[in-house]
Amino acid sequence: MQNGSPIIIAHRGASGYRPEHTLAAYELAIALGADYIEPDLVSTKDGVLIARHENEISETTDIARHAEFGHLRTTKIIDGESKTGWFTEDFTLTELKTLRAKERIPQVRFQNTAYDRLLEIPTLQEIIDLVKLKSGEINREIGIYPETKHPTYFQSIGLALEPPLLATLTANGYQGANAPVFIQSFEVSNLQDLSTKTHLPLVQLLNNTGKPYDFVVSGDERTYADLVTPSGLEEIAKYARAVGIHKNLLVPRDSSGRLQSPTSLVTDAHAAGLLVHAWTFRNEDCFLPLDFQGNPQGEYELFFSLGVDGVFSDYPDTAAYHATVQ
Repeated sequence: MQNGSPIIIAHRGASGYRPEHTLAAYELAIALGADYIEPDLVSTKDGVLIARHENEISETTDIARHAEFGHLRTTKIIDGESKTGWFTEDFTLTELKTLRAKERIPQVRFQNTAYDRLLEIPTLQEIIDLVKLKSGEINREIGIYPETKHPTYFQSIGLALEPPLLATLTANGYQGANAPVFIQSFEVSNLQDLSTKTHLPLVQLLNNTGKPYDFVVSGDERTYADLVTPSGLEEIAKYARAVGIHKNLLVPRDSSGRLQSPTSLVTDAHAAGLLVHAWTFRNEDCFLPLDFQGNPQGEYELFFSLGVDGVFSDYPDTAAYHATVQ
């Protein structure tokens, strides 16, 4: 699905307009011009893949209102961080279907709270069903861009994400390097393993701080900063088709939030044969650099001028418009 124009990846759906990771958010994203919709995937207790930003769901569901699940509130160490709340892997799909989604950042997107407690947690299969239905209705192929969340953690508790992900994709006809799918991860080893089991395009996510959690576990001393060097990108190209890059790695910000000169990262990644998908674009001033306060359109224009091949956006309509007029 990669063509001359940058692809628009609806980040958790049209999450600027609807609570993230809901069928309503994905459906609206498609209507607003997204090329791909992006579900973050975690597992239920019974091994079903569902879409949530995190496996801890107190921020994105009404779980705290469900007294019948009060005893399941607990504290866990997830990727080295202590988190307290309710975790998807402690619930069956049937139990999770009794919950309803809510807006994750109501202080920023108060208008989205109008949809609180109206929308279910969707499964990967339900998302695929929606994409296929809508693709047929609008006669335009919509892709999916799933992220495996905390893959080392889920592997450690016997709920590995990759086997059911590949099985579900295969069962739905997604096969081969040209399928409208990108599988993404912030970790490295699970993508390397996936590259031996599928020809579907893989995406190495690259943050502007820290290191992949599987590197922490294995004692690998490399950080994300090492992975964005020309030699690091060449290694990524051995197993991945693209890199999903924190936009501050492409155009750094100074301590005041003002943009500095672009780096060579887009050019370096392209030289290694990798597509570049930048994240995350949002319209609100609290997320924008000082240079583009009140002007999210200008930020898109800057990044498209750098030659990125796609953008993750909470507002796919804004992104799609500027992708077509660039």
